[in-house]
This record gives sequence, C-alpha cells and structure tokens, in this order.
Amino acid sequence: MEVADAGARGTRRVLVAADKFKGSLTAVEVAERVTAGLRRALPEVEVEALPVADGGDGTVAAAVAAGFERRQVRVAGPLGQEVTAAFALRGGTAVVEMAEASGLQRLPAGVFAPLTASTYGSGELLRAALDAGARTIVFGVGGSATTDGGAGMLSALGARFLTADGEPVTPGGGGLADLADADLSGLDPRLASVELVLASDVDNPLTGPKGAPAVYGPQKGASPDDVAALDSALAHYAEVLEASVGPRAAEYAAAPGAGAAGGIGYGALLLGARFRAGIEVMLDVLGFAPALERAELVITGEGSLDEQTLHGKAPAGVAAAARAAGKEVVAVCGRLALPPEALGRAGIRRAYALTDLEPDVTKCIAEAGPILERTAERIARDFLT
Repeated sequence: MEVADAGARGTRRVLVAADKFKGSLTAVEVAERVTAGLRRALPEVEVEALPVADGGDGTVAAAVAAGFERRQVRVAGPLGQEVTAAFALRGGTAVVEMAEASGLQRLPAGVFAPLTASTYGSGELLRAALDAGARTIVFGVGGSATTDGGAGMLSALGARFLTADGEPVTPGGGGLADLADADLSGLDPRLASVELVLASDVDNPLTGPKGAPAVYGPQKGASPDDVAALDSALAHYAEVLEASVGPRAAEYAAAPGAGAAGGIGYGALLLGARFRAGIEVMLDVLGFAPALERAELVITGEGSLDEQTLHGKAPAGVAAAARAAGKEVVAVCGRLALPPEALGRAGIRRAYALTDLEPDVTKCIAEAGPILERTAERIARDFLT
C-alpha cells in the first residue's frame, strides 16, 4: 500500500495508542519504544503516549499510565494461594482486571487447572474497589485461568453455593456439578448502588458450542472430557440459579458476554453489570477522545494483527474511533496476517510488522524493543517527513 500523500507528510503531532505485544512488550513499553524511534528520526515530533487495553491482562497498567492510582491488595489466586493483585482508582472510578487475581499468569509454569481454578480472588478485588469508595467499576475480563461461571467471585461477595448436604461446593467449574442450592441474598449491599461495567472483547454465551468451555476451555488445559463436564456443570449452575433468582438467570446465561473469561461475565451480569466492548469502555476511561483531538497521526497495534483483531480488539477500536474523527491511522505489530484491504476496511492506512525487519520470529520476540524502534523510524520517514 502506498504511503501518505504530501499533506499527511506535514504531520507533527502523533498519538501512540497501542496494546501490548503479548510475551514481549507491555503496552507502556510499546509506547516508549515507538516514541523513541519517532524522535530518533524526527527530534521535533510531538508524541503523546496513551497505552490501551481491551479489558484483558494489561488493563490496570493502561489505566495507571493514564493517571489512575495503582492500589495493591492480597487476594486468592486461582488455586487458592495468596497473591498480590492490583486495581486502579481515580476519583470514584475503579478499573478492576480479573486476570490480576484469576489469570493464567497466576498459575505455576506449565500448570493448568481447568476444573478447579476459581475466581474467588476476583471477587475480593471487586470488594477492595468498593472499600476504596468506587462508585463506578470497570470490570475488565480476559486471560482467565478459570471456567467457574463467576461462582468464586460471587462467593467472595457474599453468595452461597451449597451441595445437597449443605456444604459449600468445591472451588472451580467442576464443583458446580454438585450444586443443589444457590443463595444470592447475602451479596454485598454496596453493589446495588455501584455502576458495574463488564468490559470484554468477546460476546460468547455461557454454554453450548460457542460457550466458555467449548471455545476457551482448551486454552486453559481442558481435555474434551473436561470441556463436556464443564459445559454440563455450568448449564446446571444456571438452572439452579434460575430456581433461586428467577428467569433472568437463564436470560443472562444466553446473553452476549456471559461466557467471557470462563463465564465470569455471567456472574457479573447477575450482579447487574452492563456489558460493553472492552476497548470502547477503556477508550472512554483513559481519555482517548481529547488525546485524539490533539493528534494528526495515530499509531496503534498489538502483537499479532489478524482476524481476531477485527473483532473487538484494541487496534480495531482505536482505528474506528480515529477514522470517525478523520484522523489517519497506522499500526505496528509483531506479526501481520491481514491483507491491505482488510486493514483499510478497519481504518488502518498501513501496518508495519517487526517480521519485515527480522524474519526470525524467535529473534523478533527476544529483541522486540529495538526492532520496534527501527520500525517507528520507518513510520517517521514514511508519514512525518
């Protein structure tokens, strides 16, 4: 695809609004490296960095980079071990990232626990945000180690899930097969007066062929038998909840976003959450609109630009907002798997892949920072000089 025309070459105000390059660079590091490369090629360029996230891992870091205060708290990890997790707070708004407590990165290396991993710590994070005085909570979900339908989270907030013997069900999605009674009457009363926003980049229902176990269970170590067991257990969970709280339990199970992060989306909907595309929520929270207004060129990106990018991922959201404002967008990525036509339809003028400069993928990952700086120099030459 051809580079920008002469008018665009006069651009001097750049907004860097990229997501992380998973496994190599955080969103903050991506912004730093792009900024360094642009300034090496064009020292006078004005660069504003606004690291972004779509609700998954890295969401709290993006909020902190945008001026939120980082708050740390000790909570239960997915296997019950205590971990230090963080949420972000500014004024009455908290950004809570479930992966901080219940994400795959909280499991020991090489260990998966598809049937027993719990979201209890995510509930503790939400409670910590309430304790901090949050009146609006953006609950970013993604990157989970769990498939428990949010039962652990609800338990931490005061719900009770009991077996026929009156004992608490065992943690994790597998334990929900033994659920006989669900009682949500003890939920933290503060939840009723808080605006809870479920921020996710997926719209899967709770169960079925497109549900949480079938689509995402294998990524969390679930075998085909595990997937079947989890799907059955979550369907049973929704049925028991329907008997307890009424028809809305079944409606929420089929709603978009219920299957997000192993079904924690379903638990959030039961709490009264409003589901929104994660990147749209985060752009609002991070103050993207005024930053966009100040820019003439926007640089977005993530580790892999592929078909998934077009379905609610951060670069697509950034590009859509920028296009609506009449701003030109280019993207950086580690790997590019989209043709120019698809990029154009998404509002991205041109994409620059690290593999263009270093075809060895292993080297690309290991040396992503310096290669990204060189890539940013190319962008400066193509679009800013």
